[in-house]
Amino acid sequence: MPIVPSELIEVKRIAGKGRGVFARQEIPAGTEIETAPVLVIPEEDMEPTELAGHCFLWSKGKVGLPLGYGALYNHSFTPNAEYIDRAPQTKVYRAIQDIAQGEEITINYNGTPDDRSPVGFEVRE
Repeated sequence: MPIVPSELIEVKRIAGKGRGVFARQEIPAGTEIETAPVLVIPEEDMEPTELAGHCFLWSKGKVGLPLGYGALYNHSFTPNAEYIDRAPQTKVYRAIQDIAQGEEITINYNGTPDDRSPVGFEVRE
């Protein structure tokens, strides 16, 4: 399956957050925003590097580092997008509501948009 970069998004700096992913144009609910290949890495190889904060838990003893902009989506307990596993080592980011041009695109790091479990850091909404 070929993976093509998305024209829908861009990365900007955000005070207090670092970088984030933003809509370059209106994105209707249900739109696939980005497909990102994932590098699967032994967990011990990532700690204590800064990259560790950009990884998903993958399987026992392994983490997944999404490529493209996949590692730059910020967390929200009220996200406007979600990520799903499409194929081996591939994540798809999809709008779960209409996203306005210029709006930050956020995901719930817990994997399910309505999961309010702790994520390991203080969340400011």
